[in-house]
Amino acid sequence: MPIPEFCLSFERPIYELESQISELNEKAANSPEMKETLTRLRRELIELKKNVYANLTPWETVETSRHQDRPLAGDYINLCFDEFVELHGDRFFGDDHAIKTGWAKLDGQKVMVIGQHKGRGIAEKNACSFGCPHPEGYRKAMRNMKMAAKFHMPIICFIDTPGAWPGIDAEERGQAWVIAESMFLMSQLATPIICVVIGEGGSGGALAIGVGDRIAMLENSYYSVISPEGCAGILWKSGEFKQEAAQALKMTAKDLMRLKVIDAVIPEPLGGAHRDAPVMASNLKLYLKNTLRELQRIKPDVLVEQRYAKFRAYGVFIES
Repeated sequence: MPIPEFCLSFERPIYELESQISELNEKAANSPEMKETLTRLRRELIELKKNVYANLTPWETVETSRHQDRPLAGDYINLCFDEFVELHGDRFFGDDHAIKTGWAKLDGQKVMVIGQHKGRGIAEKNACSFGCPHPEGYRKAMRNMKMAAKFHMPIICFIDTPGAWPGIDAEERGQAWVIAESMFLMSQLATPIICVVIGEGGSGGALAIGVGDRIAMLENSYYSVISPEGCAGILWKSGEFKQEAAQALKMTAKDLMRLKVIDAVIPEPLGGAHRDAPVMASNLKLYLKNTLRELQRIKPDVLVEQRYAKFRAYGVFIES
């Protein structure tokens, strides 16, 4: 079993041990001694994975959240939902492939799904602007959010973006305004809203679809006002200090749970979501079903009041 071409530095010992196990496995058919060795190595592999992923630095968490094999919004839509019907266009300018949105069923429950999608392969990544939505993407999302609220359908948002598209064309079409408009709209919708950070949660591009009744993060994702590289460029005047910036930003799921910015951390399979997408999707689906069941017991007007109070309480540490 060869070591993958794309391998994070802290993952290399895991892949090397897996490669060793794979080689021994081919020779162990008629050797009791080798079978004992294999059993020992498999136990060591499990412990190694636990130790490595339990002690990731903030920067290593960022690297994991960007892993090229990490499941994307489109993958979770296919694995968690049935009968997804994608809706296109903002009825104003065009269609933005960086945001996938449409009707779907979560074990029979009709929902509106909105996800930031990065794409795989150069052609799709370019079409999706590497997961950086344009204003028309957010307008498409808002159009469908309003439709979901009209029919009393819950909204599920998957956040995975380095940030909104920073180009001049996006600014000309009102990028900052549309992000604020989307946040304002989500604060008022009288229907359950669940937001999950599945990879990168960067800047206002993430927050634009991040105002919900419950905010969750996958274990190895990050959620921050700015990327570590951007922060390092501003504060240290060099991207070389990205690891220090990642540490200072307190942007991992553990940090944000402690600071009460998020409501839940969804566990990833041993070795990260990129090692076992079906198991990760199963964990995510279970969280969505349980949370949706909880939110649907609350009256819509009470949901809106609680959502407003939740976000107003952010950042309050000391009161006189």
